[in-house]
Amino acid sequence: MQKVEPIRTFDQIKLLADSRRLEILQLLMTAPATLTQLAHRLGQSPAWIRHHIKLLESAHLVEITEIRRTGTVMEKFYRARAGTFYLQELILPKSKKPAMIFSGSHDLALEAAAVSLSKHVNLLNLPVGSLDGLVNLRQGLCHISGAHLLDENGEYNTPYIRRFFPDREIEVITLANRIQGLMFRAGNPKKIKRISDLANPNIRFVNRNPGSGTRLWLDRELKRAEIRPDAVRGYTRVVKTHSEVAGLIASGKADAALGLQAAASQHGLGFIPLFEERYDLVLPHEQEKLLTPLLDYLQTGEFHRMTESLTGYSAVHSGEQIPL
Repeated sequence: MQKVEPIRTFDQIKLLADSRRLEILQLLMTAPATLTQLAHRLGQSPAWIRHHIKLLESAHLVEITEIRRTGTVMEKFYRARAGTFYLQELILPKSKKPAMIFSGSHDLALEAAAVSLSKHVNLLNLPVGSLDGLVNLRQGLCHISGAHLLDENGEYNTPYIRRFFPDREIEVITLANRIQGLMFRAGNPKKIKRISDLANPNIRFVNRNPGSGTRLWLDRELKRAEIRPDAVRGYTRVVKTHSEVAGLIASGKADAALGLQAAASQHGLGFIPLFEERYDLVLPHEQEKLLTPLLDYLQTGEFHRMTESLTGYSAVHSGEQIPL
């Protein structure tokens, strides 16, 4: 089975912006070939092909796979280093402030921290949920991620991180503990009291995206209560943040959701607490220097006071490193 490799650098991207080199690479993904064979396929001279092959070799996109000698003639067979390539490169803003890309589970304390640090660093947010955030971190699409994934053994985040990064040095630092539960319109007109009430066809539910820690927790509870997802009206209606969820309920476009107590409070919603969780930041060790302003800020009294001001948040363990 042939492998798939990322194209990680601008130098590689610039090389393949030339359609002639891209065509050579695509031919060599299909089968190995000599300079003469490629020249015949493309209607060019072997010297012309050699020039482009050397550039592709220097970019680690092409390699020699075999050398054949027939009498005094030596033929080199070239092949692509992968069966397929995919583009993967962050394009960051050009600024005196360092730019950090966050991708993971949505969090209100992290959003507030980004505002406080905005004079010194540019923290850019790509909320995709806990699992996809770890995928993006693994693939180099962000500098730091955030997760609140509860393992079946009752441990938060570290079992998942060990599985995603068995070969890399990873740091796990607690951002905050926070409370999640059922949120609904003020006054609770639909009389929502427990998870099983979500199966009421008169209740319009709004869900979080697959792979988010909130969605995974909900799916386990529905299974435990023997409630099929299709029995929940609105189960497939998905948004990416707790703030979006709360906003839909506040505007009357939904009746209930599972989400953060802080988001419910900010939108004047009713709330029933169901569980407290630990939310951790996850970063490769090599990104520690870039992320120092954020990591140092977690230790400050300002961050702790700001976090404690969010309903349902606790900063008691903020800034603590979790051993893997």
